[in-house]
Amino acid sequence: MYPVIKIENGVPRHPLYRMAEPVNFTLNKDEQLALVGPNGGGKSLLVDILTGKWPLLLNEVVYHFGDTGSNLMYDHIKYIRFRDSYGDFDSNFYYQQRWNSQDMEITPLVKDLLPNASDADLKDSLYDLFGITPLLDKHIILLSSGELRKFQLVKTLLSKPKVLILDNPFIGLDGKTRSLLQDLLEQLICTTHLQIILVLSKTDDIPKYMTHVVRVENRTCGPKLTLTDYLSSFKPSKNNQLSEQKASLLQGLKMKEGMNLPDEVVKMDDVTIRYGERVILDSLNWVIRKGEKWALCGDNGSGKSTLLSLICADNPQSYACHISLFGNRRGSGESIWEIKKHIGYVSPEMHRAYSKNLPAIDIVASGLHDTIGLYKRPHPDELEVCEWWMDLFGIADLKNRNYLQLSSGEQRLVLLARAFVKDPELLILDEPLHGLDMKNRQLVKEIIETFSNREGKTLIMVSHYPDELPPCITHTLCLKRHS
Repeated sequence: MYPVIKIENGVPRHPLYRMAEPVNFTLNKDEQLALVGPNGGGKSLLVDILTGKWPLLLNEVVYHFGDTGSNLMYDHIKYIRFRDSYGDFDSNFYYQQRWNSQDMEITPLVKDLLPNASDADLKDSLYDLFGITPLLDKHIILLSSGELRKFQLVKTLLSKPKVLILDNPFIGLDGKTRSLLQDLLEQLICTTHLQIILVLSKTDDIPKYMTHVVRVENRTCGPKLTLTDYLSSFKPSKNNQLSEQKASLLQGLKMKEGMNLPDEVVKMDDVTIRYGERVILDSLNWVIRKGEKWALCGDNGSGKSTLLSLICADNPQSYACHISLFGNRRGSGESIWEIKKHIGYVSPEMHRAYSKNLPAIDIVASGLHDTIGLYKRPHPDELEVCEWWMDLFGIADLKNRNYLQLSSGEQRLVLLARAFVKDPELLILDEPLHGLDMKNRQLVKEIIETFSNREGKTLIMVSHYPDELPPCITHTLCLKRHS
């Protein structure tokens, strides 16, 4: 058993990308490894170091891939980052692009982005497992976040890497696909000797076929433990994460003046949405009344995000449909901003769109004016409100850190604070717990529950994990995917 990846006392040359202690890390042949730890603990930084992104001062990373004819890292190690789950990073992408059909024709088709496969059997099994064949003639921009994750996995696995690094691979996938992916990875390990490094925020997501676990926290790479030893020592916290004092302050927030909205928050009559020949929503009727708490469920590609884009006034097709928001028919003269001022929203599309390297507090402040980026300097009292919400989400100390230098979990907390910052009447949370560690998942669930139980607050929440839904949920709408 020889080391495939080995780092001894590794210290990156650039001070910004150093761990708190020199890195000592070994991945031996046939080991399957899970990297776990809290948000901002250094997991992604460690992966960047072991994949050679940051050159080291003294001892470089040593790779050994056996008798393969090449020992270059780029030939044998593939890494699917958290952001890749929402599509390849593209600086030309903008938030509402997915809903604008005029942009569709300039984006490539799925089949044009998948590589030619040398292994026909592998290709067939991957296409069948992930349901890729029906997606081949779709424009990449029309894929849901779950479909994009499937696409990224297939694209990467077709290259037949020796080591596959996956950052939170199970988030964004419906329950059936998560189970299939678990089985596929186990099968590939057995049949192709693929080695996998999973970067996990949800420590209850560690598959049984992982052989070892490394905990990374406080920017320190911990010792490598067997899965059995790690699980026997791991004790998840079941304590409430939102203090009684902060919960009381949140419950005591006063309703904003002039915000006594109609009883019907959303009304849809026979709403149909199609792109080309593909029907996304077919004759949907839905009424949401003030104070109701809705769970929105359905498999990947069933139209959940499209439905939410209609409510948030991000989808131009809403003008052609019978949709009323807060008592006003869409297209009757109200502006997008008049609608958005009542709504707090976070989604995978929003996480992808935020590629601006602004201080975290500026990202939160952009929620006051419903912009992607900050184009108007907030007043001191507005900054005070932003800091209050950041403190509630446990990220007050990040307020002056640049957003793109934060971990994916910390970024998600910033975007959640942005969604809450104007104390919205309608809160729309599309997979809000993506990338959060166990404690932050619990904290955010408690904030959602406490916030939503206030008078006049309405909630729509999407999650593929039933245990992530808060107890306050009163109604469920489940969408089915159209062929």
